Amino acid sequence: MDWEKVNEISRKVAGELSRKWPVVELDDVHQEIMLHMMEQRSHLEKLASDFDFLRQVAWRAAKSYASREQQQKDLADGQYFYTPDEVRATLKSFIYTDEELGEMIGRKDDLSRCRISDNITSARIDATTGLRKLKPEYRDAVARTYIYGLPPGSPGEAKTAQRAVDALATAMNAHIRSKARATC
Repeated sequence: MDWEKVNEISRKVAGELSRKWPVVELDDVHQEIMLHMMEQRSHLEKLASDFDFLRQVAWRAAKSYASREQQQKDLADGQYFYTPDEVRATLKSFIYTDEELGEMIGRKDDLSRCRISDNITSARIDATTGLRKLKPEYRDAVARTYIYGLPPGSPGEAKTAQRAVDALATAMNAHIRSKARATC
């Protein structure tokens, strides 16, 4: 593998990405890309002469790092964020109409075993927006398991539903962050 060429590709990708994602710095991104390339070298050596492929791998590693850093910053900034447990509770509320939910505010719900507050309305809006961003397989898993309350048919379906909730929490948090940035 031509490590000088890999280093050159990584440096260019790091520069481009660090200009788009202000949460990361060029040297940190470059280091993460090179670390990823070193860890995956046994797989990458087969296509080491395909520089377009290496650039795609570098972009994926860079975006993954930048996304992790952005998520960490978002969690540490003191602004509200949804946890997977809150997402599950919100999804369970989808069996109720808005009118039924309005009558329940302030009371304890037998289904979710929690007190219904007026925050559920904004959570449902964020969940609806987030659901549109999920791939169809995840939307189906969320609906089947958490909205309709059907048991997963296999351990694989259970894992898919769990991953879908995590993806939905990420989408909901991205939505509330974008709303917050738009109002600034």
